[in-house]
Amino acid sequence: MNFTRWSARLPGTQRRAAARTDGSPTALPPESSVPAARAERLTDGSAPAPAVDELPVREVLDRIPALVALVHGPEHRLAYVNDAYVTAFGARPVGEPARDALPELDEVGLLPLLDQVLRSSKPRTVKSRKVPGGRSYTFTCTPIPDPVDGSAIPEGGGVLIFAADVTDHAEAAERLRASERQQRETAVTLQRSLLPQELEEPDDLRVAATYHPGGTEAAVGGDWYDVITLGGGRTALVIGDVMGRGVRAAAVMGQLRTAVRAYARLDLPPHEVLQLLDGLAMEIDANQIATCVYAVHDPNEGRLVYASAGHLPILVRDESGTVLRADEPTGPPLGTGGWMHSSGSVPLGPGSTAVLYTDGLVERRDADLDEGIESLERALAGATGTPQVVCDRLVRSMGVTAEHDDDVAVLVLQHPARKGPDSELFRNAALELLGGVEAAPRARAFASGVLTSWRFPPDLHDLGVLAASELVANSLQHGTPPMRLRLRRTDRRLIVEVTDGDDHLPRRRRAEPADESGRGIAIVATIASNWGSRRTPGGGKAVWCEFALPRST
Repeated sequence: MNFTRWSARLPGTQRRAAARTDGSPTALPPESSVPAARAERLTDGSAPAPAVDELPVREVLDRIPALVALVHGPEHRLAYVNDAYVTAFGARPVGEPARDALPELDEVGLLPLLDQVLRSSKPRTVKSRKVPGGRSYTFTCTPIPDPVDGSAIPEGGGVLIFAADVTDHAEAAERLRASERQQRETAVTLQRSLLPQELEEPDDLRVAATYHPGGTEAAVGGDWYDVITLGGGRTALVIGDVMGRGVRAAAVMGQLRTAVRAYARLDLPPHEVLQLLDGLAMEIDANQIATCVYAVHDPNEGRLVYASAGHLPILVRDESGTVLRADEPTGPPLGTGGWMHSSGSVPLGPGSTAVLYTDGLVERRDADLDEGIESLERALAGATGTPQVVCDRLVRSMGVTAEHDDDVAVLVLQHPARKGPDSELFRNAALELLGGVEAAPRARAFASGVLTSWRFPPDLHDLGVLAASELVANSLQHGTPPMRLRLRRTDRRLIVEVTDGDDHLPRRRRAEPADESGRGIAIVATIASNWGSRRTPGGGKAVWCEFALPRST
């Protein structure tokens, strides 16, 4: 192909030629004061520089460092490559189709783009494509009209390919992406290491949880959850979300989760736990806030008592499939200070399922938050199966994928409705005590009869009766009516609990040989697997102990 013939059709050349030769009134005459390109004398008085129109196109293209190729026709036959192109890829056979003459363009997928350029007569650009040899180029393909009639028909048109070397920029961008991936992986690893590796398994609840970090373009947030067995059959459940993203949010999350576990051991009401967390959050970082729900399940009450610090409402589905939203009371997020949190409660009877979750599950950029919660309610109403199955179904129903733009944490708990032989492993018995000298003998007789009916082995029977006697004696001496002795068995343990109207919690102390009292709690702590005490919501206290059951019991 005659390159001289084609060079006359390069962009701009036709316009300048028309300006010189067109006889219309708008054409620029040779003596025009504003020519298309004029030779001007340099300021140092040397010879004038040549006019742009007079520069040899091929010589200019051969000298520029960018890669230049010219193809023509529907097969994109090669008409020209400049010296930089030859240096990069070697000599190329002129006249051959681009698929054979320019295999490097075929490997980066540029040949279909040449077809588009010919059809549309519009330039196209593809950025940062890596070619054989490891260099990266940005390719710009510009249509060249047919030299005969000025059209850009496929039979005669051509395409000018211009490739700028962007290897340095591409490598810098890749290093930046690698650094961001490493930071994200570090945050994900930290996040997962701070979450419970295995959930505690309460006797009366079935629980499951899942955590999904945001997609590859989203930094890891500070979502967390936990399940904490409090003793006496009670279980604490917590879920929270630290505002912000990255390693810092994950680190703050870890500190809050550790603090929650420590405060939970005090067996405080939910609102008091949040009150302590609020002060701690301000100490950790005054500019960092977090939302949190802390809930406690007591199988004796059949309710979930909770407090919320700016978190999304707990959803509870009862045995009939009706979903209840526990959205009151709620307070501001942790770290804001100056707020007195309060506790609320929601029924959680046998057959019920509750869901605690973070905003990534229900919040969408194009929808109201309430709409997302309503969608979750509908999904929960139809979600049945084990807690893990419910977890997975809710995540799928809400459209959470690997590319989701926010962290998602979900905690599902079920209070199973036990029937048949399984119900024999979960039994309760209670005795109201009015005080007086007959209270202790009545308690021992009651405990002995109940434990005998539950067919406990003699050694466990005797330990249970002794623990009930000591706890009742302690309540008679240091507490006030009304008093109640409660015996409870699960498939794993026997629980003995005494409540009374006095809110002073007992402490285990060392009794001296001459002391006539003070040994009751020490005896209970010695014979039982675990013991503890807590204040009750209506005033008063509960003191409990528990014994692990043999596997065959």
